[in-house]
This record gives sequence, structure tokens and C-alpha cells, in this order.
Amino acid sequence: MATQVPPQKPGASPSKTQDVWDVELLHVHVSRKGQLVNAEWAIHPQIKADLSAEEWKELGELMNKVTTIVGHRFSEDLGQTDPAPQGNA
Repeated sequence: MATQVPPQKPGASPSKTQDVWDVELLHVHVSRKGQLVNAEWAIHPQIKADLSAEEWKELGELMNKVTTIVGHRFSEDLGQTDPAPQGNA
């Protein structure tokens, strides 16, 4: 299982324990540069280490589908709301 020491709350004394942990286990990032849309994903290193080779392969296939769907949808939405600027010919 993934573990992480919780960060200190701002202004909290070091001897106080924190009730809530904020750990990013899975991250999907979609970015745009002009007309190019890029979607990437990442997983917490400890979770990756805990997965078997078969689980890692399955997760990779599923997340590639997720990033394809998200990237395609993001691209469609941008095409509807943000038309490309006209060039000067």
C-alpha cells in the first residue's frame, strides 16, 4: 500500500498530529499548445512498486484509454469554443 508522511498544516506546531492526509495517487494532465492537445498520466511511485507486472500492464492500458478519451474531448471542446486565429496570407 502507498504511504506518505502527512504534511504539516500551515501554522501547526510540529508536535501536533494531522487528521487529514493529502496524497496524490493518480494524476492526469491535459495540456494544449496551439492546436496540439497532449494528455499524460502518472501514478504514485509506491503504488507502481506494489503492482504486479500484469496489474501494471492492465493499468497502463486503462490509463492510455482514459488519456485518449480526455484528450479527445478536450480537443473537441476547444474546437467549439476557441477557433484558430486566421492567418495573414
